[in-house]
This record gives sequence, structure tokens and C-alpha cells, in this order.
Amino acid sequence: MASDATKQRRQPPSAAPPRTLDVRKYADSRATELESLHSIVSNRLNNDFRSQRNKRRRTTGFDSKRRRKPRNSGNAVKDFEKEENEKKLPRRVRRRIELTKKNPEVGFSASGDGTKRLRTHVWHAKRFTMDKFWGFYLPVGLHGSGKGSRALLKWYKQGAVVHDASYYSAVQLEGSEEALSSILSMLLVPSMIDHSEDICQRFLSGDIYGCAMLHHARQDGFDAICPVTFMWRPLHQHSNVAKKDKEADENMETESSFQLRQLWIWMHPSAFREGLDCLKLACQKMTNETGNMIGCVPLDGQLAKLEVMGSRAFRLLQKILHPISLSVEDSFELNTGLATAYTNGCEIQPRNYLENEDCFSSGAAVLLTVIDPRSSCHKKSLAAPAANLANEQFGSMEDKSEENYVGNLPMKEDVFSTLQSKYDSNASLSNCKDLWDASNGIHPPVEEHKLCLEKHQKSLDFFRLKDTSSTKFASADGHFSRFCPILLLRNANEADHFTGWSIILPISWVKAFWIPLVSGGAHAIGLREKHWIACDVGLPCFPSDFPDCNAYSRSTEIKASAVDKTLEKCPPATRPFEIPIQLPWNSKWFSSSRGAGEGNGMDCSSNVTRSADPVGKLSDNLLVSDGGYSKVLVARTSRMLISIMKELSSDNLLLFPKGQDRPTLSHLMMKEAKISASNLATLTCDRRLCFLRVVLHAFKEGVFDEGAVVCAPCLSDITLLKSRPEGNEGLQVPHAFVGSYFKKLPSGKWDFQMPMDPAAREAYRPPIGFVTSGFVRGSKKPGAVAFCEAVLLAHLRYEQWSWVPAKKRRKEIFVLVRNLRSTAYRLALATIVLERQEEDVESL
Repeated sequence: MASDATKQRRQPPSAAPPRTLDVRKYADSRATELESLHSIVSNRLNNDFRSQRNKRRRTTGFDSKRRRKPRNSGNAVKDFEKEENEKKLPRRVRRRIELTKKNPEVGFSASGDGTKRLRTHVWHAKRFTMDKFWGFYLPVGLHGSGKGSRALLKWYKQGAVVHDASYYSAVQLEGSEEALSSILSMLLVPSMIDHSEDICQRFLSGDIYGCAMLHHARQDGFDAICPVTFMWRPLHQHSNVAKKDKEADENMETESSFQLRQLWIWMHPSAFREGLDCLKLACQKMTNETGNMIGCVPLDGQLAKLEVMGSRAFRLLQKILHPISLSVEDSFELNTGLATAYTNGCEIQPRNYLENEDCFSSGAAVLLTVIDPRSSCHKKSLAAPAANLANEQFGSMEDKSEENYVGNLPMKEDVFSTLQSKYDSNASLSNCKDLWDASNGIHPPVEEHKLCLEKHQKSLDFFRLKDTSSTKFASADGHFSRFCPILLLRNANEADHFTGWSIILPISWVKAFWIPLVSGGAHAIGLREKHWIACDVGLPCFPSDFPDCNAYSRSTEIKASAVDKTLEKCPPATRPFEIPIQLPWNSKWFSSSRGAGEGNGMDCSSNVTRSADPVGKLSDNLLVSDGGYSKVLVARTSRMLISIMKELSSDNLLLFPKGQDRPTLSHLMMKEAKISASNLATLTCDRRLCFLRVVLHAFKEGVFDEGAVVCAPCLSDITLLKSRPEGNEGLQVPHAFVGSYFKKLPSGKWDFQMPMDPAAREAYRPPIGFVTSGFVRGSKKPGAVAFCEAVLLAHLRYEQWSWVPAKKRRKEIFVLVRNLRSTAYRLALATIVLERQEEDVESL
């Protein structure tokens, strides 16, 4: 026996395994073994193969909700049978159909009340807490109590995270370049004319995109709507038409390029309707003035947006994105050892657009045509048979010694050999349109079940097996495409602390990109996690960090109503005291006062106070706004801050916007031993309040929550809190003062209330601003986003610089922060954002 086996092993193997396997012959050869096993089992069960009664599952006979058939005959029976036939499918089945099969070319699916659902809604609903925001069902965050920020920041700093931002919508403006530029100059702050000529030309050519604030009126800075992202359609476009129609199309494109341009403006859904009305009004006004028609068309439900963030975001994009270029030729060639295929006269050639991340500047916008990411996710073992299938159509190619994989990235020839197999349809290449033509319709991706059939067929071919099933492989028809046009945007702030990319693509392709991104290692995040990342990198998040917009007011109203409903359910004995959700940004008691303990003789019931001495200390003055300005003014550019300072006759105010022709901050810190009194502005009650965004860092300890009050410290407070020994409670206020700090007006709004208790008045510190985004737990250097009054900040800087020698001055400003339910003041350092960058219009 052993010698026979040895001879069999030494014999050469057969040419190929059999194409088919006969199961009956296999069963006949093992008949004796099967019979012996059956006899053993039957002896153990005493020939009783019925399931035991205590092991049976509950059947439909125990369903008490099952309705009986009506006893009435005739139409009643027919109506009952019809109702049973039209019974709605179970939710699990409906969700599975929606996830796998439903993929319309445009639009969102909606629930019964009209709330829209994202294309990834089913995927998120299984893993995230969902809630209604801005007319959408959006993922709030991962399941749990709202924690997990430490793990999130680790994902962001050491990996990649992805967020489905398809709820953002775009508005397309179409008209002459001059007219569109005029509209942007009227509505955007900053506009293109505020940038250099080189940057303006890059905007117009479509190489980069811009960020700005959309306003109803650009002159005074009021009436801000929302931050927007605008991008021009590139002047140079690739034509994907046949050679016989190339010359005619080029002539038409040349004639129209001098007159018509297209522009996209992306907006947040909470302000989309307001922004769209503003743009339509401006377009109508420009049409009446020039006589040329300016088109303004919303693109909601046509385009989607995926945001990929983190240190390894670009590596993930390299893994799933395989760009190609299309050109019209007549011959077949081999380019740099890679397969170059022609279909319908179009040359499909891989391009190494994503070789190096440093090649992309901040704000770069790149138009690409990429292969379906699901087609590129093949195992290495299947690359060879896929290449053989491509050779059957395009002929044999010279074998190269290059490896098929570099690290974790598949080479482009594997992807192309897979796509150019004999099962591909030529019609899939005829739809290689530009993303700007999405309004004309872009074919959706190949359905998932067809890709599964492809993979199954390739697996059978790899093992050289014959598919005996009745279902044969069916290639995709012309309604689907294997190539998707996208617009890749690089998001990075001026300090380059934020690393992120945005993929703009047709909405029907969202699920085709989402699953490869998540499978490639990206962690999906919701709105809460996105806000955490924005706070950690120091970027504002709309609408919570934009108190000058109507969307902020609407969001706070919704939060306040939800909190009121929650408090009504609590018993009065255990109900906590109310704190304002709608912060009093325009309160007439937006004041600064040391308190009655110093004997300053304040009259809290009066709306008129004594004027401030220009050289007097901030803590000895009381500022009361006249209430004539109903909206919040936030200076978000250096130009706007300079204009406001000139308006207040405070050109020498100790504020130093970056990029302006003014003395530098370091110069006054180190060189000027004494600060002139002319650097101060007079605190009058008729001036308008202007707020600046600042980033707060705790000096020693403390956690700053959303809604906390930023107060002006006395010089003794700074000395006390800087040298406070361990065990000392520091600066505290009475418990009664915490609940009476704010008072609710009959209109439902909140206002400050001056304390009447002498002890509370002594501990009172004047407010200068509020915290809009609190600390993120787990951050190595947590920072809070706050908005403080500009003139009060300048007076605080004057006091603190006058108090210390020139060598010990700091760029930051010492402030006090008190959480609304806390009795302790915490010392913090406030950094003005406009002193580090010229514009503060970016949003995450």
C-alpha cells in the first residue's frame, strides 16, 4: 500500500482538475460509512427523530395578535383577503431593500412627515443615535452617554475619520464672469477683491476654492447668514466625445467660455433657504441692471459630500481612489508598462494624481474621474485571472517585473485589467461626464448584486469550475457606469492644524464610496464627534459658534424648548434652577464693574451711567448698551475690525489685526515700556458692541462648559489665582448668587441681574462674553471657543500691560470664566484669533 502511494506521488500531476464533480458517485463510495453513522444515531434516539417538545420554538399558534377571519360572507371576506395581501412588509425587510436596491439618481428618501434621509441612513441607524436636524434625520453620535472624546481624538490624530455631510447643499450661479464677480462682491465677506490678484486669478480658474461669510448687506457687517464655500468651474475641461464631434463641440465651448461661467456656493441646511433667497434677490437685481440673465438654481438632492479627516486621510484616499484620464485617440498603445484600453474611441489611462500630499496646496480643488471603489477592492490572488480575462479582449501584454502591490495600495494595472474584462460594457465609458454636468444626469453605479455575480464568476474561473446553476452572469447595461466624476477638495487652515479632505460626488454614488471608506479603516462619526474635532483644532462649528446668524438663534430656541419640556417633567422639589440657553448677547447690562464693595456708587435700576474716564480702569466703569442694535456684530476679518475701530474713533486701540499696516503686537510688548493713554477708547453708552472670537485655555485648572460666562478680572484676582496654594478655594461666589445671576424676562429672553447682597456684589465680576463651545475631554491642550467684546478686551490688555514690566507682558489676555452652575471663577488665557490670521471665516 505504501509503495503504491509513493508511486502515485512520484507520478506527474494531471493536466487539470475535472471541470465537473458528480455528487452521486461520491455518495455511493461513502454509502457504508453513512449507513453506519445513521444506525448509531438511530440507536441513541430509539428511532425517534422528532424534536423534543421542550426544545421547540414558539410557533404562530401562540400569537395573540393574529386576527380571525370574519364570519360574514361575501365582500367582507374579499376585503379581508385583499387587506392581508396588501399588508406592509416588516421594517427589517423594508430597510434591507432600501439599503441594497433603492438607489435613485437624484433626491433623498423621506419619511411620513417629510423628513429627509441620507443615502447612508440605514447604515447609520444601526450604529448611531439619530435625531431630526434641519429637515434631515442625521446621526448625532455613537450610542452611549455622549462620551468617547478621548478615543475620537486618537482616531483623528493617528488614523482617519469619515463623515457623511450630504446634508450640505449647493446653489449654482450661471452668467458672465463680471456679473458673478459683482454678486460675490456684494454678498461675501471677504470677497475676491479683498484678496491679492494672484489669489483672485486662482479662484477664477477653479484651481482653489474660497471660504467667506454670506451677508444680506456687505457694508456694515450686520445680517450675516452663514459661512459658505464658493468654487468656480475650471476653464480647461476634458472632452469625452467622439473625434468626429470634437471640433464642433470645441467651437461651441470657445464661444460660450467668454460669456458664461458657472459657480457653486455650498451652504449649511440650517441657513440654506435664507441664503438661497438672498442669492436669488441679488441675481434678479443684477439681471435688471445689466440686462443679462443670471441663473440661480439649487442643487439639493443632486450632489453629495463626504468628509475624510485625520492624519492618515490621504493614505486612505490613495487606497480607494484610482483616477483616470480620458482622451480621444484612434490607436492602441502601451504607456509606461500599464494597460491602456480604448472603448468607443476614448483612451482610458491611469494617472498618478494622488502620489504626494504636498503637491496639493491648501484649498486645492481637483476634478477627477475615478473608478468605482468597489471594483478596486479585489484580493491579490484574483489579479492574475482578471488580467487573463483582459488579455482575451485586448491581446497579450509584455510581462513586467514590477510588483502588483506597493504597501497596501493595489497597482493601477490590476484595477484596469479587472475593469476591461470581457464582461464590461462599452456603454459604461460613454457616461464619463464632468461633475459640473450632474444636473443633466449621471448614471448610477453598477448594482451590488451584479458585482457579486462578477466576483462569483471570477472565483469559479480561478478554480476552473463550471457554473451549472440556472442564473448566468449578466453584464451591466448602459444605464449604469463604472466610472464616477468627483471633485476633491483639500481642507486646511492657515496654521495647518487641521488635516481633511472633502469628496463631492453624485448623490447616487454615496454608498459606493461609503462602504470602501469604512472598510478601508476610517471611523464613521456623527455631528457630536465632528463638533469635538472642530473644538480641538480651534475651528468654529456652524451654527453653534456663529451668534451673529439667524441659524444660531433658531437652534438655541429649539434647545431651550427641549430643556423646558424636560424640566416640566421633574417634580418642583427636585427641579434645578434654570440657566439661559439663549444667551443675552445684546443685554443692556453688558457691563463692567468692580462692585459696590469698592464704593463706586452704582445705581443698578438706572439705564444711564456715568461716562468712563479714558485713562480710568476697566473695573471702575460701567458700560450699558442703549439696546438700539438688535443683532450681534462679529468681526471676522481684519478689514472689518479696522473699520469698526475707525468708526469708534479708536484707531489706537490695543488690538492688532494680522496683515494690517499697524504696530505689531510683539513691538508694543517688548519695546514700549509705557503704554500711552491715547491707545484707549472711550466707553460710551451709544456705541455698538463688536465681538471677537477668542480661544480660551485654562491657566492652571478648570473645565469650561458651553454657555459659561467670560468675565473681566481685577488685578488682585490675577495675583490671587496665579499664586493660589493647594487647598485654597480661590475666588468664589455665594450659592444664592449663581441662581440669581440671570433673570428671565416676560418675553422669554434672559438678561443680567445685578446682585443686591453686599457679599455677592463684592464677588461680582463684569461679563465681557460667553463660551459657545466648551472643552473636549481627552484633549492634550483643551481649548474653548468664546466671543468677547472687542473694546473690553482692549481695556483689559491695557490694564494688564500697565501693571507688569515690558519683558513680562503676554500676547494673551487674562480673563475669568465661570460655568453657569458653578460658584468658582477660573483663570484663563484668551487668544484673539484675528491676531493670528487675517480671516476667521472657516467652518467645520
